[in-house]
Amino acid sequence: MNYTDALSYMKKAAERGSVLGLSRITELLRLMGDPQERVRTVHISGTNGKGSFGAMLTSVLKNAGYRVGGFSSPAITKVTDSFRINGVEISEEDFADIIGDIAPICESMDEKSTEFEVLTAAAFELFERRGCDIAIVECGMGGDLDSTNVIKAPVLSVITNVQKDHSAFLGNTVAEIASHKAGIIKKGRPVYFGGNSEEAYEVIADAAEKQGSELFLPDYSGFEWSEDCCDINGADFAYKGENLHIPLLGTYQLENAVNVISCVEILRREGFSIPCEAVKKGLAEVKWHGRFEVLSKKPLIIYDGAHNPDGIRCAADSISRYFGDKKVALLIGVMADKEYGLYADMLGELAEIAFAIKPANPRSLDSQKLADTLNAKGLHTEPFSVLAEGVKAAYSYVNEHDVPLVILGSLYMYSEVTEALGNL
Repeated sequence: MNYTDALSYMKKAAERGSVLGLSRITELLRLMGDPQERVRTVHISGTNGKGSFGAMLTSVLKNAGYRVGGFSSPAITKVTDSFRINGVEISEEDFADIIGDIAPICESMDEKSTEFEVLTAAAFELFERRGCDIAIVECGMGGDLDSTNVIKAPVLSVITNVQKDHSAFLGNTVAEIASHKAGIIKKGRPVYFGGNSEEAYEVIADAAEKQGSELFLPDYSGFEWSEDCCDINGADFAYKGENLHIPLLGTYQLENAVNVISCVEILRREGFSIPCEAVKKGLAEVKWHGRFEVLSKKPLIIYDGAHNPDGIRCAADSISRYFGDKKVALLIGVMADKEYGLYADMLGELAEIAFAIKPANPRSLDSQKLADTLNAKGLHTEPFSVLAEGVKAAYSYVNEHDVPLVILGSLYMYSEVTEALGNL
């Protein structure tokens, strides 16, 4: 099977829709020889921060001398971007080889696996083939019924935080959502919760107690940073007297770094040798797409995949921190099931204009409807039915008016937007 054939098969799998449950993925992996049971894994759930956390931890472990597998979703550039070895995206050939081996097994099943289930199985197979010492695996959505939740004894389960998102699937309250995410806690295995919601904590603590799992929380006592520690070049802080730097932007990245360093301490207890220098070098070298990422410095263009209330709040905080009283222009594209009116509520005072676009995804919101909503809330917004035209208009505006452009919304449009910018 070549790469084109592999993409065709994944399209066929996608037509089966998204069906929660573990029966199909469990059967598929059993037929494959259960590769997930032969790789040590850090399993990550959480509303926000999973990708950045995973990228930082991967970089640290790589610098400690480990071969680290990585699986995340959604793919930001193309499907191969979901699969990484030591932070490097796998090749099209590698992807095609694995899907070519999995597809016949999947087709032999009475109930065929969904797209995400095939991708999950491919990730575990990749990690075994590449001889990974440890894998960093993100949940796609929720936790208990997510396809990745076939890991029986993770080295560590991590719940980065719990906020409202995917309410149609996970529930309308933080407690309900937390109960799904707590489903990744496994009997006798440590769990780390990096959030600050008391409601979520109570649910997670109860689940950990029932599983006999030790629960760890962030300990800020060894951390130091100043009010002006974050700028357009990243963030500087100290941990136990050691000066550290992270190049990732977004004020929320400090919280992610605290979570990573806290989890490094847990992994050391689990037998991993992670020198202080590996932490320092790993954080300084980390790279991750789509999270307050600078795409261009002149004009200044930043992409941030803020798509739920907590993400939008963090984006607003970052814009205020980096640009002060200087207003920005926004380019926004979202899925129809998101609380898109919050972009005006939380960012209206920080922006002088917005441009609405529609990502190429069946679940995306029409740009005119998005513009109507934002205009009704007082944020002047211009709609564009063709994404590339919206990108061009936004680029021309910031070039002429010398203001930063902040691109917000779904990570599903990252490739489209960056391609459109590249064609200008």
